[in-house]
Amino acid sequence: MDPLSMRGIITVLNAPFTIQNELDEVSLRRNVRLAMEAGVVGFLVPGLAAELYKLTPEERLRMTRTVVEEAGGRVPVIGGVTAASSVERLHFAEQFIKLGCTGILANIPYQDENQYERDVWEMASVKPGFLMLQDWDPSGFGVPVPLIAKLFREIEVFRSYKIEVLPAGVKYSQVLEATGGGLHVAGGWAVTQFIEGLDRGIHAFMPTGMHELYTAIYRLYSEGNRAQAVQLFYRLLPVLAFANQHLDVSIHFFKRLLYMQGIYSTPLVREPILPFDPYHERVADELITYVKQLTNELDSFYNFN
Repeated sequence: MDPLSMRGIITVLNAPFTIQNELDEVSLRRNVRLAMEAGVVGFLVPGLAAELYKLTPEERLRMTRTVVEEAGGRVPVIGGVTAASSVERLHFAEQFIKLGCTGILANIPYQDENQYERDVWEMASVKPGFLMLQDWDPSGFGVPVPLIAKLFREIEVFRSYKIEVLPAGVKYSQVLEATGGGLHVAGGWAVTQFIEGLDRGIHAFMPTGMHELYTAIYRLYSEGNRAQAVQLFYRLLPVLAFANQHLDVSIHFFKRLLYMQGIYSTPLVREPILPFDPYHERVADELITYVKQLTNELDSFYNFN
């Protein structure tokens, strides 16, 4: 498939666990179904929000297989092959392609141009439907833009790029310009810049949870109702300000939200993780009540009848 057709919300799924701390496939399937009903255009599994490095290799495969089965070809599933070594990345890529993933995502650490280019070519050699590279640099600007453009020109399967750097907005524009708009560009952790990203022309955002609200914002914007999209997005800012303090806080919050929405059977997270103390829990519960109310108001306030 052409990744440019993935315009909208690509959900990054949290890994649900049972009370016995085992992967909860029933809850995972329920989340996938509800996300598709809300209108997401794809899934990333497993990503960092899935507590990636706390999953066993077998759990990573089982989680991905479950999502591919539940999606049933209705939306693409991108297999997250981020790992500590290139050998592990290649192993997971081969396995996920066999499971039926439409594309694969790899977060390849950048040391220098020669190393990065060599590692990207190696990932491309497994011949995924498409390769999405994750530019994850929470303290800097990530991979040089000229190198991204060069790889886009030379590697046929490199057709999608997830940007999570500082500042994300500037890099969205630079990458789109350098690739003539031909590279699918997605935002992730910088969901607080959702409207700015859409104004700059990116194709997708990859958040966690709140499926109805995120898809509603994208739908309003894409239908030309920017003012309403901005209004709804502004109403989400208290939630994003709390959840985006740290990746671990985000994992705690969204798993608690999914639990209180009746989607996940537990809010269980795996150690090691930053603690979620009683103050966090109180604020989170207030915000979760707010999210549920806001979701219930969508039809009446934003003409989704």
